[in-house]
Amino acid sequence: MPGFEGFGKMLIYFGLFLILVGGLMLLGEKLAGLGKLPGDIIIRRGNFTFYFPLATSLLLSLLLTLIFSILARR
Repeated sequence: MPGFEGFGKMLIYFGLFLILVGGLMLLGEKLAGLGKLPGDIIIRRGNFTFYFPLATSLLLSLLLTLIFSILARR
């Protein structure tokens, strides 16, 4: 069917992206300090723990922005 080639490629790229993110999540604890950076917010109150990885999110956002901007130049 005409017009579905672009959609198919987009789904393949999205699937590869999900595989990459999943692999990084599996290896996340083994990467040096990822998730335990200064600036990550951890609140512990009794049996409740709130964790917000602010610094880690900013670092990953910066890295992904750089990677995607380099790939977009091609």
